[in-house]
Amino acid sequence: MKWVKGVAYLFLGILWLIIILGTAAFAVTQTNTSGSNTNISGAYTGGSTTYESGSTSSSTTTNSTTSNIRSAPYTSAAPSLGSMNNCALALSAGVQNFSIGVSAGRHFIDPVCQTINLSKALHGMGMKVAAISVLCGNPEIFHAMSAAFANTPCPIEGKIGAEATKILFEKYNGKMPTYEQYLKLELKKIKDQKNKIKIEKIKPNIVR
Repeated sequence: MKWVKGVAYLFLGILWLIIILGTAAFAVTQTNTSGSNTNISGAYTGGSTTYESGSTSSSTTTNSTTSNIRSAPYTSAAPSLGSMNNCALALSAGVQNFSIGVSAGRHFIDPVCQTINLSKALHGMGMKVAAISVLCGNPEIFHAMSAAFANTPCPIEGKIGAEATKILFEKYNGKMPTYEQYLKLELKKIKDQKNKIKIEKIKPNIVR
C-alpha cells in the first residue's frame, strides 16, 4: 500500500506542474501598434500664442468679518405682592438694562371697598346701627338717606329716625356730623359746665 501512496503523490505533483506550465504557455501577449496619422492637406500654418511682455496677473481676496456679540440683559423681576385683603390692589413693576435694574411694588387700598367690608363685619356681629353708621360716613350715602331723599336718616349719637333728624338740625345745623365735630361740641359742653360750677362756688350765699 505504501507504493500506491507514493504513486498518488507523484501523480499529483506531475499534475500540478502541468497546470502551472499550461497557464504560462497560454498567456496572452498584447501588442499595440500605432498607426499613421492622417495628413491634413492644404496650406496650414500653426501659430503660437504670444503673451505681451509686462503682463501682470493679480488676484486679491479680502475677507472681513465683524462680530458684535452682546450678552442678554439680566431680568429685573417685579416683586410678587400677595394680600388676603380683597380690597388691596397690588401694583409692581421692574425696569432693566445692561448695567442696572430696578423693581418696586406697592399696595393700594380701595376706601369704598374697605368701608363696605367693615360694615358687613359689624352687621355680622349684630351691631346693625354701627354698621349703618360706618356707611353713613360717606357723604353720598348720608345725603341719600336724609329726610330730603329717602327719609331714613343715618344714626346720630345713637338715635335713629325722627330723633336723629332733630339732633341733626339742633346740634349740627343740618350738616353731616363728623367725629371731630362731636368731640368739639362735647368738650365745649364740659367746659361750660365747669365754668358754671366755678361761678356758683364764687357767688356768695345771701341770708335773708
